Amino acid sequence: MTGIVITGASGRMGQMLIETIEASDHAHLVGVTEREGHPWVGQDLGLAMNQSEMGVPVVSDAMSVLKDADAVIDFTTPAATIAMAQMAGQSGTVHVIGTTGLSDEELAQIKAASANATIVRAGNMSLGVNLLVQLTKKVAAALDEDFDIEVVEAHHRYKVDAPSGTALMLGEAAAEGRGVALADVKDSGRDGITGARNRGDIGFTAIRGGDVVGEHDVVFAADGERIVLRHLATDRAIFARGALKAALWGQGKASGEYDMLDVLGL
Repeated sequence: MTGIVITGASGRMGQMLIETIEASDHAHLVGVTEREGHPWVGQDLGLAMNQSEMGVPVVSDAMSVLKDADAVIDFTTPAATIAMAQMAGQSGTVHVIGTTGLSDEELAQIKAASANATIVRAGNMSLGVNLLVQLTKKVAAALDEDFDIEVVEAHHRYKVDAPSGTALMLGEAAAEGRGVALADVKDSGRDGITGARNRGDIGFTAIRGGDVVGEHDVVFAADGERIVLRHLATDRAIFARGALKAALWGQGKASGEYDMLDVLGL
């Protein structure tokens, strides 16, 4: 049984991950963390979640639980994730990262940390989205710039970053299919008199509202026709199951940075 630590235990994804691991025949929960000063710290996890006692205390000192763990699953904030990557390297723990909103500098820090740690990082952990990434790359490679590419994504009102990590994954896939760098063709945050669309740009639109788990469309639009690739997530349990799969897959792997395409053999 693979021992798992969940960081950011009180969040929606944290609680979903805890439920997923508790139901697993292949993993067990060895610890959970929350930030210093959080009201859950010092409590039994089950009682903090208004359930029966679980015998797992919520701690703020991650190293105190990482030493007994095989993997840590992390859907938190960029700063917390960077710190966790360093600690995972020190403890020899597989680090599964679902955190989004990472800057180029922060991604470089994770890359550097992967020299001493096994890191699996993805903007989205679901099988369907990772298949969509592959399809997007193939379609983009097959179509020329007569087809404008737009990535449209929708999430719940509480999501703090835009475009979503998944949208950026899809944009990167489209850019790779076209043989260009996304940074050179990315067009997001349109407002006001923007002028005509630049040929070859990859556009992004973010919708926020309600309790939307996650919806992503990749639109290839030309004169007279459109191709739309779509993924709809209706239950965030798909992300928890994917993250657990990544944690199990990472056991025994060499240090380095991997993604869900590696985990899924795609």
